Amino acid sequence: MTSNRSTRVKLAAGAAVALAALLGTAACSGSSGGSGSGGDSKAAGFNAAAGSVVHPSTAKGGTLRFTAAQDFDSLDPQRGYYGFMWDFARYYTRQLITYGTRPGNASLKLVPDLATSLAQITDGGKTYTYHLRSGSTWEDGSPVTSKDIKYGIERTWAQDVITGGPIWLMQNLDNGQKYPGPYKDPSPDKLGLKSVDTPDDQTIVFHLAKPNGDFEQMLALPEGSPVKQSKDTGAKYGLHPFSDGPYKFQAYQPNKTLVLVRNDKWNKASDPIRPALPDRIEVAYGSNADDLDSRMLGGDADLDLNQTGLQQAARVKVLQNPQLKASTDDPTTGYIRYVSLIPAIKPLDNVHCRKAVIYATDHKALQTARGGPIAGGDIGTNMLPDGVKGADVKYDPFGQTGNSGAPDVAKAKSELQQCGKPNGFSTTIAVRNNKPAEVASAVALQASLKAVGINTQIDQYDGAQTPNIIGVPNVVHKKGYGLIVMGWGPDFYTGQGFLQPLVDGRFILPNGNNNYSEINDPAINNEFDQAIATTDADKAGQLYSDINHKVMEDAYYLPIVYDKALLWRSNRLTNAYIAASYSGKYDFVSLGVEGAK
Repeated sequence: MTSNRSTRVKLAAGAAVALAALLGTAACSGSSGGSGSGGDSKAAGFNAAAGSVVHPSTAKGGTLRFTAAQDFDSLDPQRGYYGFMWDFARYYTRQLITYGTRPGNASLKLVPDLATSLAQITDGGKTYTYHLRSGSTWEDGSPVTSKDIKYGIERTWAQDVITGGPIWLMQNLDNGQKYPGPYKDPSPDKLGLKSVDTPDDQTIVFHLAKPNGDFEQMLALPEGSPVKQSKDTGAKYGLHPFSDGPYKFQAYQPNKTLVLVRNDKWNKASDPIRPALPDRIEVAYGSNADDLDSRMLGGDADLDLNQTGLQQAARVKVLQNPQLKASTDDPTTGYIRYVSLIPAIKPLDNVHCRKAVIYATDHKALQTARGGPIAGGDIGTNMLPDGVKGADVKYDPFGQTGNSGAPDVAKAKSELQQCGKPNGFSTTIAVRNNKPAEVASAVALQASLKAVGINTQIDQYDGAQTPNIIGVPNVVHKKGYGLIVMGWGPDFYTGQGFLQPLVDGRFILPNGNNNYSEINDPAINNEFDQAIATTDADKAGQLYSDINHKVMEDAYYLPIVYDKALLWRSNRLTNAYIAASYSGKYDFVSLGVEGAK
C-alpha cells in the first residue's frame, strides 16, 4: 500500500546530503542486517535485533513505555490500517491465525492463534474450515465463539460506518451477495453473510467464490478479528475496543495518552503467541519528533510506537557515539521507494525513452537524497522487496548497483537514439510537497537526467490530496506527469499483497489509482490469476517473479531504495527483535522490560 499507511517524519531535503557521509561511514561499522534465521539470542549491539532476539527473558512485570508523534488511525481492528497499529493490536485482539513470533523473515510464517491449526482447505481451494481452541475468552470471561469472529469480519461491509480499513476479506467473501453489513442486516442475529458458516461455536467455515492462495494472509490481518456484538459501539468502537487478548483498555485520550493493563480473564493456555510480559503498557504522545527522540535517548521512554526511525539530530548523535549506536537497529521496512514512468505521457510511451531515464539516473545520488544507506536504504534493483515470495534483490536488469550506483550515460544516450530523441526530451516530475525526502529525490533525479538532455520540471503537489491527483489518471494526463515519485509497502508479503495493485491492469481506477503507469498487459493479468488461484507458494512465487521481470524489462518503474529506518530500543527492553511481518518493526507483543520479577 502507499506509504501514507505509516506516515514518516523525513529528513529535511537540504540536510539529507549533509548527513550522507556520516551515514555511509557508520554503515561500515555494523552488521548489514537481513532476513534473520529465527531464534538466535544476542546481547545488545548495533542491528542485533534485525536477525536475533536481544536480551531474551521470561520475566513478567513492569511498565512498557511507548512514545509517539502520531496517533493510531484507529484502534478498531476492522478500521486500522497503519502498520504500527497492526503490530500493536495483538495486545488486545486475536485472529484465527497470525504471524509467528520470531525474528526477521521467519516471522512471515503463519501459525494458529484462536484456531487449533491452519485451515482445512477443500473444494478445490474455495472452502476453509477452522476449529477454535478451548479457553479463549473476552475480558468479561465469556468465551470467544465462531459467531464473534463472523460478526467482526462482517463489520468490514459497513463501509459507511467502518471506514478506512482493508477490504481484502470483503472482496473475497461477498460472492455477489452485496451484503450491507451487520448494522443494516435484516437477519435477527445480524449474521447474514452467507459465505461464512458457523455450524457450532467452535467451528467456522469460509466459502470463497474462487480459490485464493493468500486467503489465510488476509485472515491474519486485524480485519479478521472477532468483535463481541453486544460490545460493538460502531464508529466509536476504536475508542475502547473490547479485548480478547492479554491486555485491556484502562484509559485512552486520542493524541494524549493510552494505557493498557492486564486482562485478568485472558487464559495463557489458550494463547500460544503472546507471552504478556509487562504488567502495564503506556503510550505518551507528543507533537515534536525531536523532543520524543530526546526522551527515548534520555531513558524516559523505551521505543517509538510509530517506528518511523530517529530524526536527523538524534541520528547524528547516535551514530557518533558507539554506546548509543549499540541500542539501535537498521532494518528494511518492507517499503520500496520508486519512480513510476508513465507511458501515457509522450515520449515515455516508447520503452527506449523509459530505459534512457533509468540508465541516466544517478542511483547513489537518489539513495543519498533518501538519507543514505542507513536512514534511506539499499539501492533498489527491482520491484519485489526481500521477504515477498519470488523476490530476488540481486536481479538488477539495469545495473543500478553497478559502478557504485553511478549513471550509465553511454547506455542512456543509446536508448535516446533508439527512441528517436537523440538530444533528449522534456517531461514533468510529480512529487508530494509534504515528503521532504521525496522532494530531495526529485531534485537529484532532475540533476542526473539533465546530463543526457532529459529536462524536467518538478511539480510539488499537495500531498494530502494524493489520491485525487496522481490517483486520478485523467489528472496525471492533463498535468503531463511523466515521472511520479512514490512509495509502497505490502499489506501481506506475497505478490498479490504487494505487487498486484501496482501492475495489474484490472486495478487501474478512475480515482484512488495506484497503478500509475497504467500497466494493462493481458499476460501479466493472467499470471496474477494463476498465482492467486494456487495454494503452492513456490509456484505462486515463480509466477510473481515472472511478472516482476516483465515489469522491469519494460521499464515501467525506477526503484530508488529498499527502505530502512534507524530504530531505537532502550536498554530496559527484553525479547527485542525485528519482525518482517510488521514491515521491519519490533514485534511489540513479545517485548518485556528489564527488572521485572
